[in-house]
Amino acid sequence: MSYSGRRRFLAQVAAGIALPMATLSSARAQTEQSDPLAWAFTKGVPVQRGRVKLELPLLVDNGNAVPLAVSIDNPMTPDNYVKSIHLFSQRNPVRDMARFFFTPRSGRAKVSTRVRLAGSQNVTAIAALSDGTFWADSVHVLVTLSACMDES
Repeated sequence: MSYSGRRRFLAQVAAGIALPMATLSSARAQTEQSDPLAWAFTKGVPVQRGRVKLELPLLVDNGNAVPLAVSIDNPMTPDNYVKSIHLFSQRNPVRDMARFFFTPRSGRAKVSTRVRLAGSQNVTAIAALSDGTFWADSVHVLVTLSACMDES
């Protein structure tokens, strides 16, 4: 590969990484508010940022088994607890990836699992609290080899 070919390749790689980062904050803010799937879950109640910590690797080689952890900073008392966590994907054939339900006796609201991702996308976790509020976090994951492709 020539010097100019390498420069062109590196410029394309940098553009591919910089573009998702530049749109990341606006994508996070819009995902919860404009996504019809999230809107149906929250029934139009505004989703707030914070309290939810979604942990995913930012770059994965294979989308077949991506480790994911979600935790919510909230007490688990009978008057104030996390009712559920819902995971939404931006590009998977089934966008409602998972739902986890809790009670005050759960001790803490934390989940660790593995998910399949059909390409680079935003993954969003929305937590429903017993006081009727919704809290969210989103992570943009860059996937080099996609999983769960739609055959149609």
